Amino acid sequence: MIPANDFERQWRDIESDALAAFRKVGESGWYILGNEVRDFEAALAAYWGIPHVAGVASGLDAIELSLRILGCQSGDSVLTTPLSAFATTLAILKLGAVPVFVDIDGHGLLNLDRCRDLLWRRPDIRFFVPVHLYGHALDVAALRRMREEFNVHIVEDCAQSIGAHFRSEATGTAGQFAATSFYPTKNLGALGDGGAILTGNAEWHAQALALRDYGQSAKYRHEVVGYNSRLDEVHAAVLRHAMLPRLGRWIERRRAIAQRYLAGIRHAEVRCAGSPEGSESSWHLFPVLVTAARKAAFVEYLKTAGVMPSGHYPVIIPDQPVMAHAAFEFADDCQQARSFAASEVSLPIHPYLTDDEVAKVIEVINAWK
Repeated sequence: MIPANDFERQWRDIESDALAAFRKVGESGWYILGNEVRDFEAALAAYWGIPHVAGVASGLDAIELSLRILGCQSGDSVLTTPLSAFATTLAILKLGAVPVFVDIDGHGLLNLDRCRDLLWRRPDIRFFVPVHLYGHALDVAALRRMREEFNVHIVEDCAQSIGAHFRSEATGTAGQFAATSFYPTKNLGALGDGGAILTGNAEWHAQALALRDYGQSAKYRHEVVGYNSRLDEVHAAVLRHAMLPRLGRWIERRRAIAQRYLAGIRHAEVRCAGSPEGSESSWHLFPVLVTAARKAAFVEYLKTAGVMPSGHYPVIIPDQPVMAHAAFEFADDCQQARSFAASEVSLPIHPYLTDDEVAKVIEVINAWK
Protein backbone atom coordinates (compact mmCIF):
# COMPACT_ATOMS: atom_id res chain seq x y z
CA MET A 1 0.00 0.00 0.00
CA ILE A 2 1.28 3.47 -0.92
CA PRO A 3 0.40 5.52 2.20
CA ALA A 4 -0.76 9.12 2.40
CA ASN A 5 2.15 9.74 4.82
CA ASP A 6 5.05 7.48 5.71
CA PHE A 7 6.36 8.21 9.19
CA GLU A 8 8.32 4.96 9.32
CA ARG A 9 10.50 6.05 6.40
CA GLN A 10 10.79 9.50 7.92
CA TRP A 11 11.96 8.03 11.21
CA ARG A 12 14.66 5.98 9.49
CA ASP A 13 15.93 9.22 7.96
CA ILE A 14 15.82 11.42 11.06
CA GLU A 15 16.41 8.85 13.81
CA SER A 16 20.00 9.70 14.72
CA ASP A 17 19.39 13.46 14.76
CA ALA A 18 16.10 13.10 16.64
CA LEU A 19 17.60 10.85 19.31
CA ALA A 20 20.55 13.21 19.71
CA ALA A 21 18.10 16.10 20.16
CA PHE A 22 16.14 14.14 22.77
CA ARG A 23 19.35 13.26 24.59
CA LYS A 24 20.42 16.90 24.57
CA VAL A 25 17.20 17.95 26.27
CA GLY A 26 17.40 15.12 28.79
CA GLU A 27 20.98 15.94 29.71
CA SER A 28 20.15 19.63 30.10
CA GLY A 29 17.65 18.98 32.88
CA TRP A 30 15.46 21.82 31.50
CA TYR A 31 12.20 20.63 29.90
CA ILE A 32 9.94 23.69 29.56
CA LEU A 33 10.74 26.99 27.74
CA GLY A 34 14.49 26.63 27.71
CA ASN A 35 17.29 27.08 25.22
CA GLU A 36 15.90 24.64 22.68
CA VAL A 37 12.66 26.58 22.33
CA ARG A 38 14.51 29.89 22.08
CA ASP A 39 17.01 28.52 19.55
CA PHE A 40 14.28 26.96 17.42
CA GLU A 41 12.27 30.19 17.48
CA ALA A 42 15.34 32.06 16.23
CA ALA A 43 15.99 29.46 13.53
CA LEU A 44 12.38 29.54 12.33
CA ALA A 45 12.40 33.36 12.26
CA ALA A 46 15.54 33.29 10.11
CA TYR A 47 14.05 30.69 7.76
CA TRP A 48 10.74 32.50 7.33
CA GLY A 49 12.12 36.03 7.25
CA ILE A 50 9.80 37.24 10.04
CA PRO A 51 11.66 38.76 13.01
CA HIS A 52 9.78 37.38 16.01
CA VAL A 53 8.52 33.85 16.77
CA ALA A 54 6.74 32.48 19.84
CA GLY A 55 6.37 28.71 20.05
CA VAL A 56 2.98 27.56 21.33
CA ALA A 57 1.14 24.29 21.89
CA SER A 58 -0.77 24.12 18.60
CA GLY A 59 -1.71 25.92 15.42
CA LEU A 60 -5.16 26.51 16.92
CA ASP A 61 -3.63 28.39 19.85
CA ALA A 62 -1.41 30.36 17.47
CA ILE A 63 -4.49 31.75 15.69
CA GLU A 64 -6.47 32.38 18.86
CA LEU A 65 -3.67 34.18 20.69
CA SER A 66 -2.86 36.29 17.63
CA LEU A 67 -6.47 37.43 17.29
CA ARG A 68 -6.67 38.17 21.00
CA ILE A 69 -3.53 40.34 20.90
CA LEU A 70 -5.08 42.30 18.00
CA GLY A 71 -8.14 43.01 20.16
CA CYS A 72 -10.62 40.52 18.74
CA GLN A 73 -13.34 39.83 21.27
CA SER A 74 -16.87 38.57 21.71
CA GLY A 75 -19.24 39.74 18.99
CA ASP A 76 -16.56 40.88 16.53
CA SER A 77 -16.98 39.74 12.91
CA VAL A 78 -14.06 37.79 11.43
CA LEU A 79 -13.81 37.16 7.68
CA THR A 80 -12.55 33.67 6.84
CA THR A 81 -12.92 30.63 4.60
CA PRO A 82 -15.50 27.83 4.86
CA LEU A 83 -12.98 25.26 3.56
CA SER A 84 -10.18 24.53 6.00
CA ALA A 85 -9.36 22.47 9.06
CA PHE A 86 -11.93 23.25 11.75
CA ALA A 87 -9.22 24.80 13.94
CA THR A 88 -9.29 27.94 11.77
CA THR A 89 -12.87 28.68 12.78
CA LEU A 90 -12.56 27.18 16.26
CA ALA A 91 -10.00 29.83 17.18
CA ILE A 92 -12.55 32.51 16.25
CA LEU A 93 -15.38 30.83 18.13
CA LYS A 94 -13.30 30.41 21.29
CA LEU A 95 -13.00 34.20 21.49
CA GLY A 96 -16.77 34.57 21.14
CA ALA A 97 -16.29 36.22 17.74
CA VAL A 98 -18.48 35.60 14.68
CA PRO A 99 -17.00 33.90 11.58
CA VAL A 100 -18.13 35.42 8.28
CA PHE A 101 -17.69 32.87 5.49
CA VAL A 102 -16.78 33.82 1.92
CA ASP A 103 -16.67 31.30 -0.93
CA ILE A 104 -13.54 29.83 -2.51
CA ASP A 105 -11.99 29.84 -5.97
CA GLY A 106 -11.40 26.87 -8.29
CA HIS A 107 -8.21 25.87 -6.45
CA GLY A 108 -9.92 25.60 -3.06
CA LEU A 109 -8.51 28.89 -1.77
CA LEU A 110 -10.44 31.85 -0.40
CA ASN A 111 -11.76 34.06 -3.20
CA LEU A 112 -9.94 37.34 -2.51
CA ASP A 113 -12.04 39.35 -4.98
CA ARG A 114 -15.16 38.44 -3.02
CA CYS A 115 -13.34 39.27 0.21
CA ARG A 116 -12.47 42.70 -1.09
CA ASP A 117 -16.05 43.36 -2.17
CA LEU A 118 -17.31 42.31 1.24
CA LEU A 119 -14.87 44.60 3.06
CA TRP A 120 -16.14 47.50 0.93
CA ARG A 121 -19.69 46.76 2.02
CA ARG A 122 -18.95 45.81 5.63
CA PRO A 123 -16.73 48.34 7.39
CA ASP A 124 -17.67 46.61 10.66
CA ILE A 125 -15.44 43.65 9.74
CA ARG A 126 -12.10 44.45 11.38
CA PHE A 127 -10.52 40.99 11.47
CA PHE A 128 -9.55 38.61 8.68
CA VAL A 129 -8.13 35.05 8.86
CA PRO A 130 -7.13 33.94 5.34
CA VAL A 131 -5.83 30.39 4.92
CA HIS A 132 -3.02 29.38 2.57
CA LEU A 133 -4.56 25.95 2.03
CA TYR A 134 -2.90 22.80 0.62
CA GLY A 135 0.49 24.52 0.68
CA HIS A 136 -0.66 27.02 -1.98
CA ALA A 137 -0.08 30.73 -1.49
CA LEU A 138 -2.80 33.34 -1.64
CA ASP A 139 -1.80 36.59 -3.31
CA VAL A 140 0.37 38.15 -0.59
CA ALA A 141 0.38 41.60 -2.19
CA ALA A 142 -3.42 41.55 -2.48
CA LEU A 143 -3.74 40.68 1.20
CA ARG A 144 -1.40 43.51 2.12
CA ARG A 145 -3.44 45.98 0.04
CA MET A 146 -6.65 44.91 1.79
CA ARG A 147 -4.99 45.30 5.16
CA GLU A 148 -3.92 48.85 4.33
CA GLU A 149 -7.02 49.94 2.40
CA PHE A 150 -9.62 48.66 4.86
CA ASN A 151 -7.59 48.88 8.08
CA VAL A 152 -8.37 45.24 8.75
CA HIS A 153 -6.32 43.10 11.15
CA ILE A 154 -4.99 39.99 9.40
CA VAL A 155 -3.85 36.73 10.96
CA GLU A 156 -2.61 34.48 8.15
CA ASP A 157 -3.25 30.79 8.74
CA CYS A 158 -0.01 29.30 7.43
CA ALA A 159 -0.41 25.87 9.00
CA GLN A 160 -0.02 24.26 5.57
CA SER A 161 2.11 26.81 3.73
CA ILE A 162 5.59 26.96 5.24
CA GLY A 163 8.02 27.47 2.37
CA ALA A 164 5.33 28.72 -0.03
CA HIS A 165 5.54 32.07 -1.84
CA PHE A 166 3.37 34.18 -4.09
CA ARG A 167 5.53 35.88 -6.71
CA SER A 168 8.54 35.52 -4.40
CA GLU A 169 6.75 36.90 -1.30
CA ALA A 170 6.48 34.41 1.55
CA THR A 171 3.10 33.56 3.00
CA GLY A 172 2.69 35.07 6.45
CA THR A 173 4.30 38.39 5.56
CA ALA A 174 1.15 40.37 4.64
CA GLY A 175 -0.68 40.34 7.96
CA GLN A 176 0.11 41.54 11.44
CA PHE A 177 0.52 37.88 12.44
CA ALA A 178 1.17 34.51 10.88
CA ALA A 179 0.11 31.33 12.66
CA THR A 180 1.52 27.91 11.87
CA SER A 181 1.23 24.33 13.08
CA PHE A 182 3.76 21.58 13.71
CA TYR A 183 1.21 18.77 13.65
CA PRO A 184 3.11 15.66 12.48
CA THR A 185 1.62 15.59 8.96
CA LYS A 186 2.70 19.17 8.22
CA ASN A 187 5.67 19.88 5.96
CA LEU A 188 7.52 20.90 9.12
CA GLY A 189 5.98 18.54 11.65
CA ALA A 190 7.00 17.59 15.17
CA LEU A 191 6.73 14.18 16.83
CA GLY A 192 3.53 15.47 18.42
CA ASP A 193 1.59 18.72 18.43
CA GLY A 194 2.92 22.26 18.41
CA GLY A 195 2.60 25.63 16.73
CA ALA A 196 4.07 29.09 16.43
CA ILE A 197 3.08 32.74 16.25
CA LEU A 198 5.15 34.92 13.90
CA THR A 199 5.09 38.73 13.83
CA GLY A 200 7.19 41.71 12.93
CA ASN A 201 6.05 43.65 16.00
CA ALA A 202 8.25 43.31 19.10
CA GLU A 203 5.53 44.48 21.51
CA TRP A 204 3.01 41.95 20.19
CA HIS A 205 5.68 39.28 20.39
CA ALA A 206 6.21 40.08 24.07
CA GLN A 207 2.45 39.76 24.62
CA ALA A 208 2.46 36.37 22.90
CA LEU A 209 5.29 35.16 25.12
CA ALA A 210 3.30 36.21 28.19
CA LEU A 211 -0.04 34.83 27.05
CA ARG A 212 1.36 31.39 26.24
CA ASP A 213 2.77 31.07 29.79
CA TYR A 214 -0.17 31.85 32.13
CA GLY A 215 0.00 35.56 31.30
CA GLN A 216 3.34 36.02 33.05
CA SER A 217 5.51 38.99 32.17
CA ALA A 218 8.11 37.62 34.63
CA LYS A 219 8.11 34.59 36.90
CA TYR A 220 5.16 34.81 39.31
CA ARG A 221 4.09 38.18 37.90
CA HIS A 222 0.78 37.67 36.08
CA GLU A 223 -0.30 40.71 34.08
CA VAL A 224 -3.19 39.16 32.11
CA VAL A 225 -5.34 36.03 32.07
CA GLY A 226 -3.22 33.77 29.92
CA TYR A 227 -3.00 30.21 28.64
CA ASN A 228 -0.93 27.11 29.16
CA SER A 229 0.24 26.94 25.55
CA ARG A 230 3.95 26.23 25.41
CA LEU A 231 5.98 24.46 22.76
CA ASP A 232 7.85 21.69 24.59
CA GLU A 233 11.64 21.61 24.69
CA VAL A 234 11.73 18.11 23.18
CA HIS A 235 9.57 19.09 20.20
CA ALA A 236 11.58 22.27 19.68
CA ALA A 237 14.85 20.33 19.75
CA VAL A 238 13.63 17.72 17.26
CA LEU A 239 12.21 20.44 14.99
CA ARG A 240 15.45 22.40 15.07
CA HIS A 241 17.99 19.58 14.74
CA ALA A 242 16.13 16.89 12.77
CA MET A 243 13.30 18.54 10.83
CA LEU A 244 14.16 22.12 9.85
CA PRO A 245 17.53 21.24 8.22
CA ARG A 246 15.66 18.80 5.92
CA LEU A 247 12.71 21.08 5.15
CA GLY A 248 14.12 22.57 1.95
CA ARG A 249 14.85 19.12 0.52
CA TRP A 250 11.43 17.85 1.58
CA ILE A 251 9.62 20.73 -0.11
CA GLU A 252 11.59 20.32 -3.32
CA ARG A 253 10.65 16.63 -3.38
CA ARG A 254 6.99 17.50 -2.86
CA ARG A 255 7.20 19.95 -5.76
CA ALA A 256 8.80 17.35 -8.00
CA ILE A 257 6.04 14.83 -7.18
CA ALA A 258 3.34 17.45 -7.80
CA GLN A 259 4.80 18.25 -11.22
CA ARG A 260 4.78 14.57 -12.15
CA TYR A 261 1.14 14.29 -11.09
CA LEU A 262 0.18 17.41 -13.04
CA ALA A 263 1.94 16.17 -16.16
CA GLY A 264 0.93 12.53 -15.89
CA ILE A 265 -2.69 12.36 -14.70
CA ARG A 266 -4.80 12.28 -17.83
CA HIS A 267 -8.12 10.77 -16.77
CA ALA A 268 -11.20 12.56 -18.07
CA GLU A 269 -13.01 12.25 -14.74
CA VAL A 270 -10.10 13.25 -12.49
CA ARG A 271 -9.14 16.93 -12.40
CA CYS A 272 -6.05 18.18 -10.61
CA ALA A 273 -7.10 21.24 -8.63
CA GLY A 274 -3.63 22.70 -9.18
CA SER A 275 -2.00 25.80 -7.75
CA PRO A 276 -3.01 29.38 -8.61
CA GLU A 277 -0.91 31.31 -11.11
CA GLY A 278 1.79 33.12 -9.15
CA SER A 279 1.77 30.62 -6.28
CA GLU A 280 5.03 28.81 -5.58
CA SER A 281 3.35 26.04 -3.61
CA SER A 282 5.00 23.92 -0.95
CA TRP A 283 2.45 21.19 -1.81
CA HIS A 284 1.38 20.10 1.65
CA LEU A 285 -1.45 18.23 -0.08
CA PHE A 286 -2.31 17.28 -3.65
CA PRO A 287 -6.07 17.53 -4.16
CA VAL A 288 -7.86 16.09 -7.20
CA LEU A 289 -11.54 16.45 -7.97
CA VAL A 290 -13.99 13.82 -9.17
CA THR A 291 -17.76 14.12 -9.45
CA ALA A 292 -19.41 13.72 -6.06
CA ALA A 293 -21.46 10.75 -7.31
CA ARG A 294 -18.27 8.90 -8.31
CA LYS A 295 -16.03 9.90 -5.40
CA ALA A 296 -16.72 6.89 -3.17
CA ALA A 297 -16.10 4.49 -6.06
CA PHE A 298 -12.84 6.27 -6.94
CA VAL A 299 -11.58 6.14 -3.35
CA GLU A 300 -12.42 2.44 -3.05
CA TYR A 301 -10.73 1.73 -6.38
CA LEU A 302 -7.53 3.47 -5.26
CA LYS A 303 -7.43 1.45 -2.02
CA THR A 304 -8.01 -1.83 -3.87
CA ALA A 305 -5.19 -0.89 -6.26
CA GLY A 306 -2.76 -0.25 -3.40
CA VAL A 307 -2.98 3.55 -3.14
CA MET A 308 -4.18 5.09 0.14
CA PRO A 309 -5.94 8.43 -0.50
CA SER A 310 -7.19 10.87 2.10
CA GLY A 311 -9.72 13.70 2.05
CA HIS A 312 -9.50 17.43 2.94
CA TYR A 313 -12.18 18.48 3.82
CA PRO A 314 -15.39 16.53 3.09
CA VAL A 315 -17.75 18.87 4.97
CA ILE A 316 -17.34 22.64 4.92
CA ILE A 317 -17.01 24.31 8.30
CA PRO A 318 -20.40 26.10 8.47
CA ASP A 319 -22.15 22.78 7.70
CA GLN A 320 -20.52 20.97 10.64
CA PRO A 321 -23.06 19.86 13.31
CA VAL A 322 -21.50 22.03 16.03
CA MET A 323 -22.12 25.16 13.96
CA ALA A 324 -25.87 24.75 14.49
CA HIS A 325 -25.18 26.08 17.97
CA ALA A 326 -22.72 28.83 16.96
CA ALA A 327 -23.12 32.36 15.70
CA PHE A 328 -21.79 32.81 12.15
CA GLU A 329 -22.67 34.46 8.85
CA PHE A 330 -22.63 33.49 5.19
CA ALA A 331 -21.39 36.37 3.04
CA ASP A 332 -22.53 34.34 0.00
CA ASP A 333 -23.92 30.87 -0.67
CA CYS A 334 -20.52 29.11 -0.53
CA GLN A 335 -21.68 26.70 -3.23
CA GLN A 336 -18.21 26.45 -4.75
CA ALA A 337 -16.85 25.36 -1.38
CA ARG A 338 -19.57 22.73 -0.96
CA SER A 339 -18.93 21.38 -4.45
CA PHE A 340 -15.17 21.27 -3.86
CA ALA A 341 -15.57 19.48 -0.51
CA ALA A 342 -17.92 16.90 -2.02
CA SER A 343 -15.48 16.14 -4.85
CA GLU A 344 -12.00 16.41 -3.29
CA VAL A 345 -9.63 13.46 -2.87
CA SER A 346 -6.04 13.93 -1.67
CA LEU A 347 -3.36 11.81 -3.35
CA PRO A 348 -0.23 10.65 -1.50
CA ILE A 349 2.38 13.41 -1.58
CA HIS A 350 5.20 13.19 0.92
CA PRO A 351 8.97 13.45 0.49
CA TYR A 352 9.58 9.72 0.95
CA LEU A 353 7.53 8.57 -2.04
CA THR A 354 9.77 6.80 -4.54
CA ASP A 355 9.69 7.52 -8.26
CA ASP A 356 8.18 4.07 -8.84
CA GLU A 357 5.41 4.77 -6.33
CA VAL A 358 4.60 8.08 -7.99
CA ALA A 359 4.47 6.34 -11.35
CA LYS A 360 2.14 3.69 -9.91
CA VAL A 361 -0.26 6.31 -8.52
CA ILE A 362 -0.46 7.94 -11.96
CA GLU A 363 -0.87 4.59 -13.71
CA VAL A 364 -3.62 3.47 -11.35
CA ILE A 365 -5.58 6.72 -11.77
CA ASN A 366 -5.32 6.72 -15.54
CA ALA A 367 -6.54 3.09 -15.64
CA TRP A 368 -9.71 3.78 -13.63
CA LYS A 369 -12.71 2.45 -15.51
